[in-house]
Amino acid sequence: MSSQPPRNRQELYDRIRASSKEEVILEEMVRLGFWPARTGIPGDPVDVVHRRNELLGQIRALATEQGRLGNLEAMKRELRKRRLEESRRKQQETKERRERERQARAQAWKERKAKELLFLGRGVSEGLSERVTDEAKLTRLGLPVLASPEALAQALGLSVGKLRALCFARTVSTSSNYVRFLLPKKTGGTRLISAPLPRLKAAQAWVLENILEKVPVHDAAHGFRAGRSIVTNARPHVGAGVVVNLDLKDFFPSVLYPRVKGVFVKLGYSEATATVLALLCTEPDVEEVELDGRRYYVATGERRLPQGAPTSPALTNILCRRLDRRLSGAARKLGFVYTRYADDLTFSAHGPGPHDAGELLRFVRWLVRQEDFTPHPEKTRILRRGRQQEVTGIVVNDKPGVDRETLKRFRALLHQLEKSGPGGKTWGRGGDVIASAVGYAHYVAMVDPVKGAVLQQKARALEARYGRAPVPKPPAAPSQATVAPAAPPEAPVSRPESEQKPPEPPKKKWWKLF
Repeated sequence: MSSQPPRNRQELYDRIRASSKEEVILEEMVRLGFWPARTGIPGDPVDVVHRRNELLGQIRALATEQGRLGNLEAMKRELRKRRLEESRRKQQETKERRERERQARAQAWKERKAKELLFLGRGVSEGLSERVTDEAKLTRLGLPVLASPEALAQALGLSVGKLRALCFARTVSTSSNYVRFLLPKKTGGTRLISAPLPRLKAAQAWVLENILEKVPVHDAAHGFRAGRSIVTNARPHVGAGVVVNLDLKDFFPSVLYPRVKGVFVKLGYSEATATVLALLCTEPDVEEVELDGRRYYVATGERRLPQGAPTSPALTNILCRRLDRRLSGAARKLGFVYTRYADDLTFSAHGPGPHDAGELLRFVRWLVRQEDFTPHPEKTRILRRGRQQEVTGIVVNDKPGVDRETLKRFRALLHQLEKSGPGGKTWGRGGDVIASAVGYAHYVAMVDPVKGAVLQQKARALEARYGRAPVPKPPAAPSQATVAPAAPPEAPVSRPESEQKPPEPPKKKWWKLF
């Protein structure tokens, strides 16, 4: 109860609002002496007023609570609105934070990609994190120690990005690192040639010169080796009583990417470096399709050694080391001599005594299959002493020589050229008969220097007299395999690379691929 009168109207209103009008009046009456203070007697008006005010306050509180509870849906909507606003605010903050993190990760990945090879396609990238190199073995073999794919890129003089472009294993691509075309075989059919473009060919040439050519191979291998040729391959079989020729079917295409990678791993390179080297040296079968006016190259098979890459022959020589060793041992036990020129296997037996060619062939075919190669079922020949014996196109009955009939036709060609000039005459696959004649004369001189010297002299005289035909401008390189013109049966001679490129074929419809 206040003992002081209100000082102004506002203070009076505040007192009434805090209690009630009746209580303020009673307080003022008590203060002014018009009403006695509390006496403690039951039914005292002061106590009644106070109790009434308390009850009225409780009633107002209950009414307020009732009003609040009565408007529960509004409260729910308000609460839901606040929660939604808070959620949106948090979502926006999370979105901005994640975008900053994404940009940071993208930038870090971009910077890392510029320095490292982290992914090179599905199915070939699992070993890129394995970078343990056998430096002692590489040093012992005289090979460059490439501790990582990045070191390989530096050795090749390429950026990491350019090396990635050369060896990335794509299922579908709008560009290709190879020019593909078909060449007819002498025995019928065609052979797919995949010629690498200059940027890839330069990288493959480095791998060949600095790694593959330094790896020792078996002495029986004569193909694609310095100081070896078809002549050195034929000499061990001169004068044999029986010569057995056997071919391997799909020699280069049958060597798949895992075997090529295994070659580099066994040399001592880490799995990451071996992966990149194997990708540089292999290529899948590809179909060219056109969709919406755009050309696509679709991989249709596993990666394999392409015929046309400079690294393919050396890799097969390394892969065949165990095959050569096993075939040499088997041939020696059966009384035969063995040599190999690429996919041509040759066995010969000298001296008297029975030489069981059938037993040899059964054993050889079994060994070839054990080494994951396939003997060609239609290219096996057993040549006895009584007939012309040939090894990689060279006659070996008495000494290395050229087929007499072919040599006879070549001499006739030289005579006709001296007599009436090159008009209307051809030799081999070359369009320039003079160039083809010079090339074949060099081939004869390589096999038989005595006979070849005379033919070389005549061919050079014809070249000096008539010259060579101008080399035509090569057409646009075809990207899909096409068939080159069929060759006549004469011995093969060299021809300009530009003449080997066929015209661009009609493009295959994209839906025919499926």
